[in-house]
Amino acid sequence: MRAAAIVEVAAERVFFQGNLEKLSIEPYGGYATTEHLIARGRVLAAREIEKIDGQSKLANARQMFRLFATHEVAEVTVRSGSCSAVTDAEGYFTLLTPRGDQSGWVNVAVAIPGQSAICPVLVARRDARWAVISDIDDTMMHTGAWSTLRNLWTSFTGSVASREVFDDAVALIRGLAADGRNPVYFVSSSPWNFHGFLDDVFRRAGLPEAPKFLRDYGFGDDQFITGRHGDHKGSAIDRIAAAHPDLPLVLIGDTGQHDAKIYADAAVRHPGRVARVILRTPGGGADADDRLQAERLRSLGIPVSLDTNFHAALAELSSTGPSGV
Repeated sequence: MRAAAIVEVAAERVFFQGNLEKLSIEPYGGYATTEHLIARGRVLAAREIEKIDGQSKLANARQMFRLFATHEVAEVTVRSGSCSAVTDAEGYFTLLTPRGDQSGWVNVAVAIPGQSAICPVLVARRDARWAVISDIDDTMMHTGAWSTLRNLWTSFTGSVASREVFDDAVALIRGLAADGRNPVYFVSSSPWNFHGFLDDVFRRAGLPEAPKFLRDYGFGDDQFITGRHGDHKGSAIDRIAAAHPDLPLVLIGDTGQHDAKIYADAAVRHPGRVARVILRTPGGGADADDRLQAERLRSLGIPVSLDTNFHAALAELSSTGPSGV
């Protein structure tokens, strides 16, 4: 754990070329509850990010490494009108403002001394029929997350152009989103440092804009990783479910990181809320526990798709929609 903190410090010393006297706001996609718009972002020392697309694996690795060479700024007050929030030890802020009658993407203007930014917030439409929550790694795109070494290699040597987003996943998400009628959320154990990179990858693939729930890995002398993968994903599902109390949930994932159990546990916590679960089976495929968890979901009356791809689920959803919706 301490070694990881040393690596981050080394990355900052080698690659960081920012201005510690000038701050910048890195906005993330936010979401809305029945009462509030939730704007999210991070305050960092200002710097320039070199974008390299389609170059050598070494150049790509250098660029990805630079994403971690950030200087976070704590205890900065971020304001939006009369509302405010204070950044935490890693520079993150979550700012709540009153929700009006808007729907779709709403721009929330936020500011710190000497700097301002727009934080986009997704507000579900009144005619939404369900909310979609999807994993990213090996669900939306190939990363080899079931293998730590394979995942690290793919993550740190790929570019926006080279990252493989599955065509069937794009078709599935676009179909479920129904031209923006239904809100989509992406959940991943990837660090927030990858937020802009993932935005570029997804935009290039034709995926709809969607808020992301990524992880704060919290590298530091007394902090390494905040919670386990399952805890992070389960917490994100809980927050999205609470934000949309009247919408059924469609959960999409893969068996490489035990999403079947995570989703079954979520279905127990939110009885009657999960309309369908769709799982890809990468790597070695579904193991005995994955199949057991799929049966556990089915015992709750939740249809489960468990296959190497999303073609069958897409065909069924195109004709019937998620069961129970």
